[in-house]
Amino acid sequence: MNRGRLVLINVIGLVIIIAALAGGAYYYYESTNFIKTDEAKVSGELYTIVAPAAGKLADWDLQEGDSVSKDDKVANVTTLDGKEAVKTAAQGTIVKTQVHDEQLVQAGQTLAQTINMEGLSITANIEENKLKDIEKGDSVDIIIDGDPDTVFEGTLEQIGYATTSVFSVMGNQNSNGNYTKVTQKVPVKISIKAPSDKVLPGMNAEVKISTK
Repeated sequence: MNRGRLVLINVIGLVIIIAALAGGAYYYYESTNFIKTDEAKVSGELYTIVAPAAGKLADWDLQEGDSVSKDDKVANVTTLDGKEAVKTAAQGTIVKTQVHDEQLVQAGQTLAQTINMEGLSITANIEENKLKDIEKGDSVDIIIDGDPDTVFEGTLEQIGYATTSVFSVMGNQNSNGNYTKVTQKVPVKISIKAPSDKVLPGMNAEVKISTK
């Protein structure tokens, strides 16, 4: 083997070793200073606009995307005794309408749903054995599938008081006597600083919580 080829092999080997060390150092830094999960979604406070009484809906012209304020009068329901106003429960954007004008409705029927787009947050599920490393106020980097080229800043606002399994319809009952321990997850709420118009409720997200 000539000298030049030997030097080249040594250089390549050295580069591989350096890359492996750098990768290991990066992994160690990330794993000791951050908690990551892609089990996260954009969420927002969902409110419903309901019919105040049974009757015929009148003056209904709300469309998805329309903005409303709290206690806005958005329609009327004509009853046998007159008219009753349909009002909004909170400020927000119409995300779903379920009726049309002049439709017969029942008292309490959902007419539309709103979400406050200015108050969006992230709900992420964190493994129970990692909760000890996080606390309210921790800074968070957020990537959202609907706007993947932007890293949004966030803050850990709330840590849940129960695991997600508590809210499972089926639960984790085991009737055969065999038990397999499963790591539980706890939902946390993360605020988003200045989300873009591309960020919508229900979108998937990835979060990286700083534990430094």
